[in-house]
Amino acid sequence: MAKETIIRKKRLGRILTDNALTRYITFSALYIAQGIPEGITFFAIPAWLAMNGKSAMEIAAYVGVVGIPWSFKIVIAPLIDRFTLLAMGRKRPWVIFGQLGLIISFLCIGLIPDPLNNLSALMVAGFFISFFGAFQDVATDGMAVDVIPENEQARANGLMWGAKTIGISASLLIGTWLINTFGFPTAISSLSIAVATIMLFPIYFKERPGEKTMPWTAGAVSPDSKQTQLRSWKHIFKCLYKVLRLKSSLVFGLGVFAVGLMFGLIDTLLPIFSIQELGWTNSYFSNVFSITTVIGGFLGMFIGGYLVDYFGKIKMLSLYLFFLTLLIAVFASLSNLWGNNLIVYAFILSYYTLYTFLCIAVFASAMHLCWKTVAATQFTLYMALSNMGRAAGAAMLGVLKTNFTWEIVFLIIAAMPVIMIILIQLINFKKHRVTVDSFVILKQTVVAPPVLKD
Repeated sequence: MAKETIIRKKRLGRILTDNALTRYITFSALYIAQGIPEGITFFAIPAWLAMNGKSAMEIAAYVGVVGIPWSFKIVIAPLIDRFTLLAMGRKRPWVIFGQLGLIISFLCIGLIPDPLNNLSALMVAGFFISFFGAFQDVATDGMAVDVIPENEQARANGLMWGAKTIGISASLLIGTWLINTFGFPTAISSLSIAVATIMLFPIYFKERPGEKTMPWTAGAVSPDSKQTQLRSWKHIFKCLYKVLRLKSSLVFGLGVFAVGLMFGLIDTLLPIFSIQELGWTNSYFSNVFSITTVIGGFLGMFIGGYLVDYFGKIKMLSLYLFFLTLLIAVFASLSNLWGNNLIVYAFILSYYTLYTFLCIAVFASAMHLCWKTVAATQFTLYMALSNMGRAAGAAMLGVLKTNFTWEIVFLIIAAMPVIMIILIQLINFKKHRVTVDSFVILKQTVVAPPVLKD
């Protein structure tokens, strides 16, 4: 009987907590779904706007507004931790809700008349795509922290972040081709088909044995979910405060905000820089970006998590940040060679490969710092700080470019990862984990309701 159970768990099953292959496939698919709205809103549309003569200030304003909902994740996360249809799982109902909202939002953005001359409406529509994307993101991350064992976190994050990078690249490449071939409304609305297809994953797979697939199907609340779920705002914020006041949590939060500034500046800069400074077309940019980021994504999927597991989080975070600083600073000093496309290709490929590896290390580190009781809220706080940095960086670009040359802008960006290099040396993951594990024991003996027995 035990042998049959082991064989069954090696095969693909429907239960995330029971099967590693199920976890890897499901979370990879959900991260592809996260990449689709980002590829369109943060890259394809800005490149299309730049191609049609919009200024850096206008494009930066659009990206800044679209980035705002990702900072709302810290408001969304406590709702997800506090309320759920527990019989369907702690986070899965919210994943489905986010996917449904994305489908509707993509359909709606295609209805905007003359979007090039109606940037306000484009910003509003992009805002709602990001809003529902944030719901899906928070729920997916919270579910990942809940069901992925600690020894799989780095490997899983490699697959997940690589899948997201591929989703961004594919949506940018396909979205740009559709925009140029069929026009903006048809192109953007058609992407809802891809999101709807991926929605089948959270509908089919379940978090724990015995749970309902949908509200009207058979099933019951899992005892594990019942024990972990908090049912009062007081307990949620008390637990959150308890874990966030630890030194490693505070330092890590400051570090991810600093590196988020770099992400936001580079992501907003590249379409404008390549199209308006180098003379590329939006199709050319999307092709270069997609090819280089897919390469980075595949490398991240297959070796990014392994490197973090083998060498350790602090060491790899420090190395990735150091090489990013060096890469951006060197590129800034080579302005006389920017006309050589190979130099620009090498920069974009190197940056997005390091970016993917860094994100894998950051995600694995954030998961390691989380207390499962408030996993969605705590993990989301780290990601919200990063996204606040992204939004601030996007908004900063217009001001920086108005007052400085491209060379100076790149050098300013190179300073951002240095801040995180300094901060992460103050983090002690082992000491933090021991402290958090003691919180779990306290939570289970004092706060948790008893598990009901038959």
